[in-house]
Amino acid sequence: MAELWFYHLEQASVDEALPELLTKLLARGGRAVVASQDEARLEALDAHLWTFRDDAFLPHGRDSEPQASRQPVLLSTETRNVNGASMLFLLDATPIEIETLADWDRVVAMFEARDEGGVSWARELWSAARKGDAEVSYWRQNDQGRWEKKA
Repeated sequence: MAELWFYHLEQASVDEALPELLTKLLARGGRAVVASQDEARLEALDAHLWTFRDDAFLPHGRDSEPQASRQPVLLSTETRNVNGASMLFLLDATPIEIETLADWDRVVAMFEARDEGGVSWARELWSAARKGDAEVSYWRQNDQGRWEKKA
C-alpha cells in the first residue's frame, strides 16, 4: 500500500506549494497525477504551472487532452493512474478509496488551514487510512517555509 502524506498548508497556498513539490518530483524522474473535482481549480493550475516562476515551468497536461498518458504531470478530476505516475496529489477534498492507495507509491493529501471543509476531509481520510493500516504521515511548514514531519 502507498504511503499517505498529509500536507497541512498554514502559510502557503496550494498554488505556492504544489509547483515546488512537483518540481522536486520531476527532478527525481517521477511522474504525478494532480486530482481535484473543482474544474476551476484545474483550469487555474493548468495556466499557473506554465508561469509559476520566471525561470521555470512544469510540463503537464489535462487528462481530457490527446496523449494524456505521456504527460509527466497530469491534471485530472479522477484518481486514475493514466500516465504511470508514482505520486497522486489530492486537492480540494477529492475523495479516494483506501483500497486504491496500492495504485501509487505515495499519495499526498494537500489542504489549506483556512479551508474548514478541507481540514475535515483530511481528518476523515486520516482516520480511514489508519483503520486500513496505511502508512500515514503528517507534514507542516515551519516559520522558514520548510516542511517538517510532525506525525
